[in-house]
Order: sequence, then structure tokens, then C-alpha cells
Amino acid sequence: MAVRDPLEPADAADQVTGAEQAGLAAAAGRLGHRFATPSLLAEALTHRSAAAARGGLRGAGSNERLEFIGDRVLGLLIAEWLAERFPHEQEGALGRRLADLVAQPALAAIAAEIGIEAMLSAAPGEVRAGVKRQATVLADAMEAVIGAIYLDGGLAPARDFVRHAWAGVLDRQVQPPKDAKTTLQEWALARAPALPHYEVTARSGPPHAPVFTITVSVGEQAASGTAGSKRAAEQAAAGALLALLGAS
Repeated sequence: MAVRDPLEPADAADQVTGAEQAGLAAAAGRLGHRFATPSLLAEALTHRSAAAARGGLRGAGSNERLEFIGDRVLGLLIAEWLAERFPHEQEGALGRRLADLVAQPALAAIAAEIGIEAMLSAAPGEVRAGVKRQATVLADAMEAVIGAIYLDGGLAPARDFVRHAWAGVLDRQVQPPKDAKTTLQEWALARAPALPHYEVTARSGPPHAPVFTITVSVGEQAASGTAGSKRAAEQAAAGALLALLGAS
């Protein structure tokens, strides 16, 4: 039995047209979940530009609401899996593993592997500009898909999807990854006259799903990271600067 979307307006009906059915069926097959409510999948694969082109206001009809849910579901399922797989590790190590597995780079890479770009609907102008290839957009769509699977069938199918999609990434994570901010701090202490300085340089998105861009600098070197929280954006920025410095 499908789980009703608790955030969906009461009058929102399943309005997937016949022309969309084939594409959604192919996408569902690729994702490995048969949707009882195909409109959830359609919503998960709708970029805000496509929703706006259809007359949606402030992201209505886009995948932002499902992304909000999917982010929380993914965190829970990965935490559960890590506790099961590494029963002797403590919170610090598990937390570093979790942060790495739910970070934008991991999400975007898995989305690319699955082929989310081809499934995603965006406005023609945005498609030409390459929006569907952006890591932020792919990561958001990945979370939205997880949210859609969860709302359609509950935790069990969401767990099956996450464990299948993340299996390779988790297998390659032999040791808990080192925190990028800590690594950059250590690098700066040993080699630079000043410690890393973090600054929010951009913010976008609706209040319930903000996107932050943070720039970190050490001396004259700087790099930026973008994510759905300041903490994650700082980690992304630190990782980018470490790569620029050849210290990652």
C-alpha cells in the first residue's frame, strides 16, 4: 500500500498523463521500485525550472519538498547501515563515514551512475545551460527520489534502494574518512601563517531547503563549496581547497 505524502496538498491528485507513463515506467525500472503513485516519481524528477515553466510558484510542483524528506530518510538509513556494519566503531568514526556518504559529491556520483540526468525534467533553457549536469542538481534529485520511494512504499523499499545504490561507495570506504576541515586546519597550522577563514558567499533556495555557498581561504588560496547546510558547504569548501593545494 502506498504511503500518502504528508506534505502534499490535499487536493493534489495523481495527474500523470498517458504520454508520461512510458518515461516514468522506464525511470522506475532503472530505480528498481514500482511506484503505486507515479506522480511521486514525476515530482521527484522535476527541477524547479520545469515547475516554474508550468506555472508553479516558488518551486511548487518541483522536487524540493521530496528532497527535504529524502535528505532525512537517507541520513537515517545510512546511519542504521553503518551501525550494523561497523558494530565496534564509536560515534566519531561513524559520524565521519556518514558525513562522507551523504555529502553532495557522493550523491551526485551515484545519481550520475543511475542516470538521473536523463530522467530529470528541466526547462529547455536550463537544459541547454547544463543545469542537469550540475552536482547540486543531481544530488538534490537523488534525495528527492529517495523521498519519493519512502512516501510511496515506506522505509523497506527506501532501504533496499539505498543499500543497492550505495553498496559500492561503502565498500570502498575501508577506513573512516578524515574530516576535510580538520585536515585543512592541520595543513594550515603546519605550513601557513593564518588559519582557514570560512565565509558564506551566496545563499539560494526556499527557506525550507536553503543552499549555501561557502568560500574558505588560507592566505591567498581560496576555494568554494555548495551544499544544503553550512556545515556541509564548509566541508565541501575545505575539500576543494585541499585538492587545490595538493593536500587531499
